Amino acid sequence: MPETQDAIATALTRTALHTGWTAKATAGPVPEQIAAASIPAQVPGVIHLDLLRAGLIEDPYLDDNEALQSWIGLSDFSYRTSFALSAEELEAAEYHELEFDGLDTVAQVSLNGAPILSAANQHRSYRVDVTGLLHRGENELVVDFSSPVKYANEQSQILGMRPRPYPLPYDAIRKSACSFGWDWGIKTATSGIWKPVNLVSWSTARLEQVLVQAEPAGDGGRISVCGTLDVPAPVEGLELVVAADGAQASVPVAANGSFPDLVLELDKVDTWWPAGYGEQPLYDVQVFLRAGEALLDCAERRVGFRTVRWDSTPDEAGTPFQLLVNEQPVYVKGANWIPDDAFPVRIGADRYRARLEQAKAAGLNLIRVWGGGIYESDDFFAACDELGLLSWQDFLFACAAYAEEEPLRGEVIAEARDNVARLAHHASLAMFCGNNENLWGYEDWDWKRFLDGKSWGGAYYHELLPQIVAELAATVHYSPGSPFSPHGEHPNAEEHGTMHIWDLWNQRDWPEYRSYTPRFVAEFGWQGPAAWSTLTRSISDSPLTPESPGMVVHQKAMEGNAKLTVGLMAHYPMPETMEDWHWAMQLNQANAISCALEHFRSLAPHNSGAIVWQLNDCWPVTSWAAIDGDGVEKPLFHAIRNAFAPRTITVVPQNQGLEVVLGNDTGETWAGELDLSRRGYTGEVLEHAVESVSVPPRGTLRLPIPAQLGTAGKAAAELLCASLGETRGLWFYAEARDTELAAPELSTTVDTTPGGLVLTVTAANLVRDLVVLADKLDPQARVDQGLVTLLPGESTRFTISTERGLDPEALSGPRVLRSANQLLNLA
Repeated sequence: MPETQDAIATALTRTALHTGWTAKATAGPVPEQIAAASIPAQVPGVIHLDLLRAGLIEDPYLDDNEALQSWIGLSDFSYRTSFALSAEELEAAEYHELEFDGLDTVAQVSLNGAPILSAANQHRSYRVDVTGLLHRGENELVVDFSSPVKYANEQSQILGMRPRPYPLPYDAIRKSACSFGWDWGIKTATSGIWKPVNLVSWSTARLEQVLVQAEPAGDGGRISVCGTLDVPAPVEGLELVVAADGAQASVPVAANGSFPDLVLELDKVDTWWPAGYGEQPLYDVQVFLRAGEALLDCAERRVGFRTVRWDSTPDEAGTPFQLLVNEQPVYVKGANWIPDDAFPVRIGADRYRARLEQAKAAGLNLIRVWGGGIYESDDFFAACDELGLLSWQDFLFACAAYAEEEPLRGEVIAEARDNVARLAHHASLAMFCGNNENLWGYEDWDWKRFLDGKSWGGAYYHELLPQIVAELAATVHYSPGSPFSPHGEHPNAEEHGTMHIWDLWNQRDWPEYRSYTPRFVAEFGWQGPAAWSTLTRSISDSPLTPESPGMVVHQKAMEGNAKLTVGLMAHYPMPETMEDWHWAMQLNQANAISCALEHFRSLAPHNSGAIVWQLNDCWPVTSWAAIDGDGVEKPLFHAIRNAFAPRTITVVPQNQGLEVVLGNDTGETWAGELDLSRRGYTGEVLEHAVESVSVPPRGTLRLPIPAQLGTAGKAAAELLCASLGETRGLWFYAEARDTELAAPELSTTVDTTPGGLVLTVTAANLVRDLVVLADKLDPQARVDQGLVTLLPGESTRFTISTERGLDPEALSGPRVLRSANQLLNLA
């Protein structure tokens, strides 16, 4: 019998069925050498990874293996295992059920030759009574998967074709949309048992759905428990008990399994706060189902005591979208999240934690889980709870019209109920959102003409999903979509609610971010290539060029490289070598998002948040991500970190002049002497002024810059510096390519420290946007800061975490120690 996994000994046992699985192709355009093979299969897992472990395919992330493996999504596969049961095990419980936490996606399941389940939804769980089908000895479990590509195409004909941006009809199947490819994503269309499978044995009654809600109440807290029980036959003497922090409460359960809401009052609790606002205390809650002295079942949740709401009360400027946690306004410093691997089954708790720790190190306080991926795992949300990263989970509808008819509607209901109930208790969860860009698409992307009266998903977003959230997660905010305007305005209206900004990158240059004054920005971004180590690991082109075959495969955006070129040329000349091109595009990406974030934050409190597209990647690719598919931080990561620092100084153009904006996202007043100076590139002070300032906690202060400082005598050779203590903001009067920025003159020293190295850099001249691309020497290396501008004579220290002994000469050499100066002095 497989190992039984129980945290607390109960009459209910849950036995993982994860061993002894094999997989075999059963139909489709399967290569001959694979068609005959029955291979060991890993559960949880998917067929790509089974084939990869068996040596039957190459790594799909390398070169153009994606195209070579397109047959997988067109093929059928059969998974099978057997497990033994003794007569004693069969008789020890009244009921036996198979629980499938996730099947990806189109599956027929049989036990001992009898069909027990037909599934067509990656995003939900299934529970099947198999009491009468199990027998003593070996029991055979078979899961037959059909081609998801063929199924989606068939369903699109049955449901009716609907508008979407990509060829495969991902809208017709409840499977991760991006598994069919996206403008940053690989096409996998994989199949497999991607979440745990368990045999659950129990008697009398069990917990079916447990909802735990925690709220502060004065100095204490209130824990409310509701849900449903499975009680097949009337039974007397059942009791439900909740325990937390040394206290407990109980209620009797009626013979039919109904019970009143169970409430536990705690006299004293500590409040949960998002990162940057306080600590994140969490409390373990246990819910027991008892029959006299017998413990029948138990559920465990970890909660935090806080309130979360989003204020959209109209004001004189339109409609804000202001987050309040414990009634404290929070400026949202966010990033969008996509699946961290194209095969999410490979992402464990440690990887989630590592990636989210990177997010916190970048100064973020909110992660938006984008609606074309997955409902994120318990490990993801647990890490968010612990790190103080607020979370926003989209329902899984993205950039397409969706049928509201059966069988799709029933699947949507099942997955929504599953996942809302699973996630509702998390302290970090700040919002459920109906969809990504579908409200916008319906209004602006010619969908109405194309649909010609067909359903498109509106009833999901405005009726069905808010009803489910209200029932199962009453304390969690629901928004019908992103973008969304709360009071009937255009869904992407700048003056109302949330907006997405994509004309920049697609049509306009990045300084034009400053032309927007949005209330809240939920998406905006600029592309850049992955880290050098990631590119050279995954692409074997020789020579490697921006347009070499592997680079083109690993660039999924429409006209992506052309947009990179156009976006660079206004700011820097086009480099001739691949490494210079790589650095130029990474720097321009970072500069673009620096411009956007500094501008949006300078608008606070009119603007109440910005969520960058995107934090992470799912494979090695040129994309909008700050952290690439190998987990390496790009220069964009440091741009976000700098712009989201607790205290910032930004110089912005305003009304034909310049203003300096001080942002104070701390709980303390920020006061002192603001030093303003117009300087030449050689370091001399041309004009100078000092002003006493005081910025309130969580506040913004805007000051006009005197004309003698705001206007350059020679724009190509001057900059403006604004500093208060150790915080500084800079303004360059001309684009980098039009300036006299000279080749960098740097002196360096390297010292060994526990866990790595410290590189000290001193500049003899003005050096702009200095970074250390340490991944070129060690792909696992991490650098504590980047995009540092040094005035003549200034020094800075880069701390490099690495387990390798890096060559000091290489570390301080021009391939690794990069600056904007180099791009203007390439001859």
